[in-house]
Amino acid sequence: MAATTDTPTVRATERLRTLVGEVREAVGRGLPPDVTAYLVGEKLAPHLGAADLLTAAQREPDPERYRQHLLHAEQDGSFSLVALVWLPGQRTPVHDHVSWCVTGVHEGEEHERRYRLLPAEAAGDSARLVATEDVVNPLGSVCGFAPPGDIHRVWNGGESLAVSIHIYGADISRLGSSVRRVYELPADA
Repeated sequence: MAATTDTPTVRATERLRTLVGEVREAVGRGLPPDVTAYLVGEKLAPHLGAADLLTAAQREPDPERYRQHLLHAEQDGSFSLVALVWLPGQRTPVHDHVSWCVTGVHEGEEHERRYRLLPAEAAGDSARLVATEDVVNPLGSVCGFAPPGDIHRVWNGGESLAVSIHIYGADISRLGSSVRRVYELPADA
């Protein structure tokens, strides 16, 4: 199930503009991807849950699938911010990413299952995915990662709306998504 994507049609809030400036400073340091993700996560955390971060339009769900609202794409392509809005039960396919990523739960909670890829020679006849961890990310939680090793599935396992802020080290306005690959391989339950 792919997300619907909306381009920004509403003005950014003052708090969102502040966050963009803080992320710009962290990314501009030119550090390795894993360190950059850590620094960006530190900038994101204080803004999560703040009523003035997103507009009502930027929190709008789609009844069919999770929705991606593009909040900002840096002109040089170095990073993008998106809000992912999930109704209960909506989920991503198992996937990995094109760049480092930081996610923070702004409202509700996100469930995540992380996987490790077993190559064909280690898995027997064909490659397969092995579940390594199940995580429930509550309001205010932040996590970051840098490929490789970022294979996961995310869903809203709660009973109410979930909204998360995702910051990617890529130009999502150009790419449309941060997903590098969707995995159709056999996976642990």
